Amino acid sequence: MAHLLCTPIIASFVMILLSLGLAKSQKAPSYTFMKNAVESPAVSFYDYIIVGGGTAGCPLAATLSRNARVLLLERGGSPYGNQNISNLVGFAHTLADNSPNSAAQQFVSEDGVPNARARVLGGGSCLNAGFYTRASLKYVQNAGWNQALVNESYRWVEETVAFEPMVQQWQSALRDGLIEVGVGPYNGFNLDHIYGTKIGGSIFDKHGNRHTAADLLRHSNPAHLTVLLHARVTKLLFRLRGRPMPLAHGVLYCDSAGKLHKAYINKGSKNEIILSAGAIGSPQILMLSGVGPRRHLESMGIPVVLDQPMVGTGMSDNPMNALYVPSPIPVEVSLIQVVGITRFGTYIEGASGSNFAGAPASNVDNKLQRESVFLPKIYQQQPTSEAVASAGEPRNNLAELAFRGGFILEKIIGPLSKGDLKLKNTNPDDNPSIRFNYFKEPKDLRRCVAGLKTIEEVIQSKAFSKFTYPFLSIESLLNMTIGFPMNNIPRHDNDSKSLEQYCRDTVMTIWHYHGGCQVGRVVDRDYRVMGVDALRVVDGSTFINSPGTNPQATVMMLGRYMGIKIQNER
Repeated sequence: MAHLLCTPIIASFVMILLSLGLAKSQKAPSYTFMKNAVESPAVSFYDYIIVGGGTAGCPLAATLSRNARVLLLERGGSPYGNQNISNLVGFAHTLADNSPNSAAQQFVSEDGVPNARARVLGGGSCLNAGFYTRASLKYVQNAGWNQALVNESYRWVEETVAFEPMVQQWQSALRDGLIEVGVGPYNGFNLDHIYGTKIGGSIFDKHGNRHTAADLLRHSNPAHLTVLLHARVTKLLFRLRGRPMPLAHGVLYCDSAGKLHKAYINKGSKNEIILSAGAIGSPQILMLSGVGPRRHLESMGIPVVLDQPMVGTGMSDNPMNALYVPSPIPVEVSLIQVVGITRFGTYIEGASGSNFAGAPASNVDNKLQRESVFLPKIYQQQPTSEAVASAGEPRNNLAELAFRGGFILEKIIGPLSKGDLKLKNTNPDDNPSIRFNYFKEPKDLRRCVAGLKTIEEVIQSKAFSKFTYPFLSIESLLNMTIGFPMNNIPRHDNDSKSLEQYCRDTVMTIWHYHGGCQVGRVVDRDYRVMGVDALRVVDGSTFINSPGTNPQATVMMLGRYMGIKIQNER
């Protein structure tokens, strides 16, 4: 979820959280089945081996453990006991942590956009902004899922991790502004994906405690489940001799002390290995194991088990663009609570706060630390005409600037633009090379422009008027936002004149990337890897499009859903 503090918009979210004050501490569950991988035997046997204890892997493991012996391998550590993850107030510290064992592993895509991937039990649900909302009925139908089982699986997840947020004045104004400009009807508090404006769910409870996918492990059978932390899978193991197709029968993993271990599935036609390592981890592990495009694997010196040219293709990331809106009056601190689901393929959301600032630039790219950035001279006091006139004046010390206001953002459905993932080397700890090709497809760009125009209308609406300065034009707001170091993409002189150019130059991630092991390309509709026996992929890498406005609810649902389906097959 690149160093997230690299973008002041994300830094703003972080500083919002820091200003919330201390939250009540959440009591950590007593998981007797969870231990460090250094304590595991050199060789072990299970009915199911799940690689990746993230947003899908945790509910999947909990479900399968009811009737089978399950090993869940997580490369990161536990979220419990880590206040930076469990409570809102420590959010910034997790995102700023660039250490080798940080819960957020940073990377920059080949597009020049900073990003990150989770490295912790619970996956991205330990790092994100907490918004919870389901996929649309059409998405479920297109996926070929059983609607009744989908609903049952969502409810199972929601009983543990979903809450109704407390909506205050700034978010209420955003809601009312969306309705005023035609993003209707108003659907109230609602977890369903339906056109109009609504209040979505949150995985933060009323005390500010985060509830993650790791919490779903409390529904497991402790006698049947083993969770190993700091267990880095280096490759899958296959049987080839005398078989019409490769059979996945084990995994090789390394503990934090550097010792290798082997885990095998027990004999039996229903026993399997399941990859749930995410949209980056799952295609990366397949390639490291010899399943992927032949030429690429051979160029890396990896023996080819199966020539599968579709592994690593279809990589997408839903582009996000935003406008910063300074406020003449104090605003509450809030993360994303309200969403406008438009009929032209754009979602409108926002976050607000007081006394937040652009944080120091990322260690991921020192270039951002050296650059002078253009930030407005608008502080807590009423801005003057001179301050507005100097909105383009270079400023080097971001931390000195404090703002009061919020960001209204748009992100597009899909997207249609696709990229790919390739290995840089054979080290499973290193990030692969990823290109998302933001706005390669013209329709994605048109949707971004439509979303920005809707944001402009909301800013100019009567409902939102008390949170805007009347003498600040939309062009001034665009110029202010352009100055933030959001990415490594060069700016253009016409950024505030052309919304198309603004979309391209200010694009950011909202960490909804997906693809790499897509249904119909790498896996079938039962998520079995085509051309390989006893191997499935169950996570966001299988998605062709991102589900709903925010994918985490559906990824958790999918883990539960497939756990029940696999269990029933048994």
